[in-house]
Amino acid sequence: MSSRKRRVLTSRGVALAALCELADKREPLGLILEPLLREHGIQGRDVGLVHSLIMGVLRQQDYLDWIVARFSRHPLKKMRLRTLNALRLGVYQLLFLDRIPASAAVNETVAAFKAGRQPVWLVRVVNGILRNVARERDNLPTPEAAMREHPGLLNHPAWLVERWRKHFGQSRCQRICLTNSAAPPVTLRVNTRLTERGTMEEMLTAAGIAVRRGKYSDLALLLPEFHGEIAQLPGYGEGLFAVQDEAAQLAAMLLAPLAEGDRILDGCAGLGGKTTHLAAMLPPDGELVAVEPDGRRYRLLGENLERLRMRGVATVNASLEEFAAGTEQRFSNIFLDVPCSGTGVIRRRPDIRWNRRPEELSRFRKTQQRLLETAASLLAGGGRLVYATCSLEPEENEEVVEAFLASHGDFQIQDAGELLPPAARELVTDKGYFQPLPDQELDGFFAALLVNKTTT
Repeated sequence: MSSRKRRVLTSRGVALAALCELADKREPLGLILEPLLREHGIQGRDVGLVHSLIMGVLRQQDYLDWIVARFSRHPLKKMRLRTLNALRLGVYQLLFLDRIPASAAVNETVAAFKAGRQPVWLVRVVNGILRNVARERDNLPTPEAAMREHPGLLNHPAWLVERWRKHFGQSRCQRICLTNSAAPPVTLRVNTRLTERGTMEEMLTAAGIAVRRGKYSDLALLLPEFHGEIAQLPGYGEGLFAVQDEAAQLAAMLLAPLAEGDRILDGCAGLGGKTTHLAAMLPPDGELVAVEPDGRRYRLLGENLERLRMRGVATVNASLEEFAAGTEQRFSNIFLDVPCSGTGVIRRRPDIRWNRRPEELSRFRKTQQRLLETAASLLAGGGRLVYATCSLEPEENEEVVEAFLASHGDFQIQDAGELLPPAARELVTDKGYFQPLPDQELDGFFAALLVNKTTT
């Protein structure tokens, strides 16, 4: 008995499959894409093409749908998901990727659609629409022109746009959405244990890589034109830098300077971006414990600590609650970057905007409140605790902090502006919260520095 030959997808086929799975499963892009890349043997530059296609479609989805609707006789609401995603994929290549010939954009996308065993008549419809778009593409409105004519084309779900209009006003909401629709630059944090920013800047420039210094962080270098593999950058293997947005860099600085003998806890370490930053600030006799429950993240945390040559950091593969239940240690400084909706990092992770649902905010808040209570129980008298999220939503940010303060009279807020570089003080609110927004050319973030007033 012969078995059916396994169908191997092209780069565009993988991109199309990933877009359909994202809409169906609402899981993080990485969990969906990585197995597809392995299964179909996508490697090297083709991986970059797949990422570029998926990210571009997700960032420009409303605009792409608007273009498709101009050329389709069939209402988009009644269109099959695979058909619509194939059209989005083809239109994105035609209107945004100048290096791809129109013929390749159309033919390869149609072939990827056809590989899904679609009816012949439907393949012809997709082919016809894309060819018509290709003929007219020089006469079509740009995203900016389309938005002026149709202000609702903000490439974000309506519920999220409405929230941001309420919180930030119409003008700023539009600026945030426009920022999120463009790819951000790669941002590096220089590993000061091994090099200096000027030295790293010279290395990148000598390699022909355009680089500029960050606006807010003294450790940041931005690579506005770099689209290759991070591991190919000079200094990567030597651990001279970590990839980290300026907002996250500044948040960790809220615990600087660390004093001799300080005991630090990173309560939600993740992949180790802030862990390695805290480790770089640690005095020789200081201690740092990093707690991460997820097995995959924990493994990558260890790899990042190793690459950046951060020795002596104790890592714990457990939840913060499990760690707290098994220790009598108390820490002078705690950094708590809690799980959240991620609405502040949508420009880097555009799948979030389409996956997230408003009812999830209350679930995140319960988790955040529980983690904050647990972290506070581990803080020594007179100690400092940074509560942080990459969310723009008040329910996850100031409302969590203010509810905590209302029931913990021994804690108070310290103004974040007192601890940040002068250029970053404009990112601090009147209440002393560190709260940059995406339209300020860095990730949306929130951090509050809580100080335990007791001395015992």
